[in-house]
Formats: sequence, C-alpha cells, structure tokens
Amino acid sequence: MLEVLAYFLLSIQFLIFLYFIIVNSIYSYFAIFSIKELLINLKISTPQKLKILLSSQAMYRPISILVPAYNEELTILSTVKSLLSLFYPEFEIIVINDGSTDKTLDLLISEFNLIPVPPAIKIILPHKPIKNLYVSLDYPNLIVIDKVNGGKADALNAGINVSQYPIFCCIDADSILDPEALLRASRLFFEDRTVVAVGGIVLPLNGAVVEGGTIKEFKAPKKFIELFQTIEYTRGFLAGRTGWSILKSLLIISGAFGVFRKDMVISIGGYRKTVGEDMDLVVRLHKYCLENKIPYKIVFIPDPICYTQVPTDWTSLLKQRNRWHRGLIDSLLYSKDMFLNPKYKSVGTIGFPYFVFVEALGPIVEFTGYLSFIIFYILDLISKEYAFLFFCLAFLWGMWINIASVFLDNYLYRRYSSLADLIKLLFTGILEFFGYRQLMAAERIIATFQFWRKGWGKPLREKIQHEFSI
Repeated sequence: MLEVLAYFLLSIQFLIFLYFIIVNSIYSYFAIFSIKELLINLKISTPQKLKILLSSQAMYRPISILVPAYNEELTILSTVKSLLSLFYPEFEIIVINDGSTDKTLDLLISEFNLIPVPPAIKIILPHKPIKNLYVSLDYPNLIVIDKVNGGKADALNAGINVSQYPIFCCIDADSILDPEALLRASRLFFEDRTVVAVGGIVLPLNGAVVEGGTIKEFKAPKKFIELFQTIEYTRGFLAGRTGWSILKSLLIISGAFGVFRKDMVISIGGYRKTVGEDMDLVVRLHKYCLENKIPYKIVFIPDPICYTQVPTDWTSLLKQRNRWHRGLIDSLLYSKDMFLNPKYKSVGTIGFPYFVFVEALGPIVEFTGYLSFIIFYILDLISKEYAFLFFCLAFLWGMWINIASVFLDNYLYRRYSSLADLIKLLFTGILEFFGYRQLMAAERIIATFQFWRKGWGKPLREKIQHEFSI
C-alpha cells in the first residue's frame, strides 16, 4: 500500500516542483524589483515634505482612527495613548468597545475622563445596537462607543457611522503606530484623488521598548516563536505586498493598519461579517471600482509603520493562522466570479489566481511535497540529484529570500541598531524551514477543511510594558 502511494506521489512531483519554482520565483522577483519602488518612496516621504504637509491645512485630509476592542484590558490604554501622541494636524480617535466582558470600558472611562453623551448617530451601515457614546473631557478628539457584541466587522461599521472625516484608519487594539504613520499614508490621498485604500507595513511589537505610547527602541524578540513571525512579517510586507502593489493586484491590507476612503467603503456596504474582513473589504473594493469603471488605486507603501503584538504561545498562533486561512478562503469564494475574469484586469487574471492556487491551495501542495520526500526516503526511491533539487527548491531558495528581506529592511530603515539582533533574525530566517514552516502549512491544511467555521479564536495578550502618561 505504501509503494502504491509512493508511485502516486511520484506522478505529481512535477506539479510540486512547479509550485516551489513559481512561489520562490515570485518572491525573488518581488524582492529584487521592489528595491526601486522602496528607494523612490524613501525620497518622496522625506521629513521636509512631511513638514510641508503640516504647514498647510490645504495639503492634508483629516482622518478618523477606528479601534475595535473586545476584552483588551491589557493593551487598550497603551494603544490609545500612542494614538493621542500621533504627529498629525487633525484627527479623531474612535474606540469601539464591542461588548467586552473585562475591564476594557472601565479603564477607558477612568483613564481618559469619559462622560456619556446622547448617541445621535445616522445609521448608514448596519451594526449591533449602540448602548452608550462617550467623549473625553481631557481629549476632545477621543470618542468611545459601547455597543452590543457583533464581531470586528460589525464594530468597524459602527465606527464608520460615528466618524466625521472623509478617510478613516483602522488599527487593532493591541497595536502602536509610528508617530508619523498617518502623515505618510494620508499623503497619497492628497496627491492622488483616485487612491481609495492604502496599506502600510506591520511589524511585531514584541521585544520593542515602549515609552509614553511610542516606540523608543526596536529590538528583536527573545522567543523563537516571535522571531519566526518577525521573519514572516518582514518577508510578506516588504517583498510580497510591495510587489503586488506594483502589479496593481494588491488583494489584502492588514487589519492591523489600513487607511480607506470612507465614501467608497460605504458604497460597497461597509465591512462584511467574516473572519477575514480585511481581505474581503479590499477584494470588494477592487470589484466595485472595476465593475463601475471608477478610476482607483489600492496601494501599499512601506513607510507607515504599525507595531502589533504577535502570539507568544503556540496555541494562539495556530488559532490565528487557522482563522487567517479560513478568512482567505471565504473571501475568495464570496468573490469567485473574479477568478480568471479579464473584466477585472490584473486583479482577476493575476492576483486572484495567485491567491487561489498559491495561498489557498498551496499548503496542500507544499505539505504533499514534504510527505512524498519522507516516503521516498523510507522506500529508498530518492536519487541524490532529486534530493539535492528538492532541498534547493524547498529550502535554500526560501532561505535566500528570508535573508534578502531582512538585509533589505535593515539597509533601508535601520530598524535594528544591534548587530546581535540582526544576526538573530538571519539565523531565524534559516531555521524557519526546519519545522516551523511545515507546522504552519499543516494548520492551514486543517483550516482548508474548516473554512465554513466562523469562530474567531482570540490569542492571549501581554501587557505592553514601559509606558508613561502622555
């Protein structure tokens, strides 16, 4: 029986090799050709140009910052303090307490001197009922919504209804923005009125030194589980999303940090209730604009830095990746008519097929490759040439991409001042392919056969340390 299985797996080796070649080629292409785009962006987003934005009220657009929160008592104060210290002329912060059962709301009321006001809100997007609306006596631009639990998408819809500005930024309640993040992102909305959404780079907060709600020193995390995720974030955001933005096929903007034109989001009915609301929103924006022949751009720039807590235990990490993959599949199925449809231009003919074959179905192909390699080894069916080729395609090539991404990130942005931190990340980029990558692929396979589940799977949080009053 084992030999029959082995011969079956041997017959699909061509497809497995083709998969590894395509995936690694795409990431290599993105890593190399993204350098030009990154350098151009660095020249455009200079401190001098940011000062010009600040000096003229006609050269920026006010922003509403939406922060959905459910049981975030360990991180919510640090996040709000970080937002209050942002370097931006005009903005409002709207925290949406989505039926928390812990002390999230109590901490907000006490820390920021909140008082209730009549919730006179025009309901444009549907959401669960709002129980109370609070404003701060100390910070006029801080608003807190207390509503019945309805999930993240429902909370964001409530925040959009309450917001008063033409563009909004949504961030997670365990995240901290770089002080100049909004300036760098909103610049695109002023310079090009066809821009409807902007995504920014997100990096793990774990290991960073936080003071007064801002990052004072960026350090590599101590745990391997956090280091592995740092490598994933660096590779995925710097090389992957920059490349898809160049190809005009960016299908996902992280829920941890994204900036959107409010009128366009309202036009598509706001956020849809799904476990992958961030990708779903972007895909539907593409679809709406292309179907209605609306000139638009959905772009990614690596400047707006958002730091977010990543899971520190394996159970939380696997739950998160399971949810991400279920959200990916749900989003693709909901807009399946875009698949290979030239009506949707490069999004339908390049981006969508990639996410179907590589992101959604890729884990099955990848894991099959690992499994077949083990079976061939047991049955002594592996030649030295085959073993070397598989190792190069599945491991060495991917290691090079990891190392290149880390070097590129540190060369351009000098995030890590310590050589020890850089060496630690480079070593982790090599180690990722020996166990961690296979574990993530296995969990995504499980999620593939659970895509109908709607459970969220909230990870454990840790309190953000080294914070002081603003």
